[in-house]
Amino acid sequence: MTATSEGAGVTATNGGPGATARTDAAGVTATTDAAGTTATTELRSYETLLVEERADRVVVTLHRPEARNAISGHMISELHQVCELLEREPKLLLLTGHGGVFAGGADIAELLERGRDEALRGINSRLFERVRRLPMPTLAAVDGWALGGGAELAYACDLRIAGPDAVFGNPEPGLGIIAAAGACWRLPELVGESVAKQILLAGRQLDAREAQSAGLVMDVVPAEKLLEQAHALLDRMARQSAAALRLTKLVVDSPGAHPVADDLAQAVLFEGQDKKDRMTRFLERRSRA
Repeated sequence: MTATSEGAGVTATNGGPGATARTDAAGVTATTDAAGTTATTELRSYETLLVEERADRVVVTLHRPEARNAISGHMISELHQVCELLEREPKLLLLTGHGGVFAGGADIAELLERGRDEALRGINSRLFERVRRLPMPTLAAVDGWALGGGAELAYACDLRIAGPDAVFGNPEPGLGIIAAAGACWRLPELVGESVAKQILLAGRQLDAREAQSAGLVMDVVPAEKLLEQAHALLDRMARQSAAALRLTKLVVDSPGAHPVADDLAQAVLFEGQDKKDRMTRFLERRSRA
């Protein structure tokens, strides 16, 4: 069953055989399956993104098919809106691209017009760092080109999976600029200094299998199963303690603060009811085995 909200720039697919859906004037779709279970999906209006809000995650599809999903200033603005939503109501985030392409880079026509002042504003880098610091885990599902700013957006996510045609690269020096939206420091952390320099200095591009071997992506799956596998991974994370996921991410992303940050995060979790409930269920299952 597919529910479509016209004019919202979003198509949400929920439910199964026998499911029914109703979308109200605010763009909230209520889907009821054959068993009578109702779930809601909120649809918001964007011009460069397709955004689906589910109960435990937000799915964002970069959608500029006329420009290989190139990251424009307007797309940056709309991604900031998504970040604001996820900061206010933390959920898992899935980022992907429309039409078999993740993002072919930043919008070169816009970059041509940018000068020193725009560079100092860090238009792209501030957004990608905001994505990096979102409270809950983020996943990029990449197929096709992820170049320049598109690659840097994928690097900013916590996890990445790829389709067989995925290609990562940073050709910015060929345009007379550097990969200034995170690749110059984030990529060495992800794949090591040697591979990072091959990409950033020598123009090497990593295909899907090379990216997996380098540790940049955790899995390579058939293109037709990319989103299915992405959601399966998010489902697995969604079954974990949300508080534990948030604090684990915060601690991992806090270099230099160890072991104090680890101890403080664990102290918070040790006092929580969620920890007690989960450990009790684990012990009960083991005693019955």
